[in-house]
Amino acid sequence: MPLVSVIMPCYNMEKFIAHSIESVLSQTFTDFELLIVDDASTDKTADKVRPYCEQDERVKLAVKSRHSGIANSRNQALASAKGRYLAFLDADDIWHPEKLERQLAFMQQNNAAFSYSAYQLIDEEGQALQKTIATAGNLTHDAYLQNTIIGCSTVMLDKDKVGEVTIPNFRTSEDTATWLNILRKGFLAYAIEETLVSYRIRRKSASSNKLKASYDLWKVYRIQEKLPFFKALTCFGSYVYHAIKKRL
Repeated sequence: MPLVSVIMPCYNMEKFIAHSIESVLSQTFTDFELLIVDDASTDKTADKVRPYCEQDERVKLAVKSRHSGIANSRNQALASAKGRYLAFLDADDIWHPEKLERQLAFMQQNNAAFSYSAYQLIDEEGQALQKTIATAGNLTHDAYLQNTIIGCSTVMLDKDKVGEVTIPNFRTSEDTATWLNILRKGFLAYAIEETLVSYRIRRKSASSNKLKASYDLWKVYRIQEKLPFFKALTCFGSYVYHAIKKRL
């Protein structure tokens, strides 16, 4: 079976990261490496991770000496990834036990380069919020510009098909920028209708974060994608509509 490299950046995640790691170690598919990059956390995140490294050689930790952001952390993990398949997991999200097995089988059956799945929302304590975010079907580059529905922790890529993956530095929209770069090459993001991930909604300054995320996405449209102003405005309006619809 092919090796899957799991990319997990983290920063000040001591409260959640053990649950995320355990969700990987509990996978029914076992041929993976879990690459964790700690972005110079100021809490005990690294201390939470080290026992897993000692107990299971598939878990590898790198601790940065200077905080440099999530894109840099993901790129560091990607640079050392040995697997043909890449999967992404944020350090506060949780994979369902058959996530890798089902997604890998789907990728192989459909000869897919890129896939993503539905996911459910949980609160900060891990309790289900009775809300599932469905997929938007198979997505082209243009369709994804209109609806950035893809949850980062649901994605799997076949590196043999998409080539080397580099994460652009757009702070809160670096994953969106990455998927757009791949889809622009003509690949489809294949949708898996199953719910394979639990996405944690954490208490923070929601309005401030949404403003930052919106501004970062606008920069992706204008700087990376080089969309004309009115095309970018149309895509942004569609993004806002789907974002509101997703949360209702």
